[in-house]
Amino acid sequence: MSPVHDESAHSSCGHHHGGNGHTSAHSSCGHQHGNEHTCSHHEPPLKEVKNIIAVASGKGGVGKSTVAVNLAINLAQSGAKVGLIDADLYGPSIPTMFGLLNEKPEVVGKNLAPLEKYGVKLMSIGFLVEVDTALVWRGPMLSSAIKQFITEVEWQELDYLIFDLPPGTGDIQLTIAQTIPLTGVVMVTTPQDVAIADVTKALSMFRKVDVPILGLVENMSHYELPDGTKDYIFGSHGGEKFAKIQGIPFLGSIPIDRAVREGGDSGAPCILTHPDSATSKAIKQVATEVGRRISITNAG
Repeated sequence: MSPVHDESAHSSCGHHHGGNGHTSAHSSCGHQHGNEHTCSHHEPPLKEVKNIIAVASGKGGVGKSTVAVNLAINLAQSGAKVGLIDADLYGPSIPTMFGLLNEKPEVVGKNLAPLEKYGVKLMSIGFLVEVDTALVWRGPMLSSAIKQFITEVEWQELDYLIFDLPPGTGDIQLTIAQTIPLTGVVMVTTPQDVAIADVTKALSMFRKVDVPILGLVENMSHYELPDGTKDYIFGSHGGEKFAKIQGIPFLGSIPIDRAVREGGDSGAPCILTHPDSATSKAIKQVATEVGRRISITNAG
């Protein structure tokens, strides 16, 4: 997939074809296509994936990618087979957070092989375009790219495939919800009212498209001072209160920690570099609760 400047050349089965300024991509049915074609998919996408989880937020800057990355690594550490799709095409952060800015996926047959690090299989638009390249895609091209991540990557057998979604309630969220059977969505917010207002809208969207709500994570819940007291920088327990009002599970709160920022920038997430920190322990508790909620959802 290459950056393009319009969405005039794409097919109904979600692939870019020919044209000036971009290269064609192979379709999941294994053929190159001209301008007129039909596509018949005989197998459902991601049929070898047991659980598909979306990590979402209504607002940017709440640490959604941090939660997604550390959740994925924690699940992998537990022995699960885990994949992570960076679905934020305008602002991909997975290459940086895994220290893979200069890595490119290999082509296997007609598909791409995901990169792998810390036991997690990875795919991001950041692996396919230059770091300083701005995508100027509109909705149809965004949806097409996401469908290619789903159908044209060799994910193979996975216990969990996690989608790190962009903020908001746009085309990418709807494409994923309507293309594959999501096991559920993990909502991420910070405690303050401005974030809660936006996560309310995102929660409403997922309910409208019948995606199960696994629960809510309150990120950046507080900062622990040297004397052991807690400074509730963004307000106290806003996420927990919101979850109770909305009738959804509260998965846990994660404190602010310098190691989170350092790990995200260096490509060595805090759950690996500071496994005994309060933040890492909180992330592990969230991961355990996510697993429990998945079991309940699957049983129901």
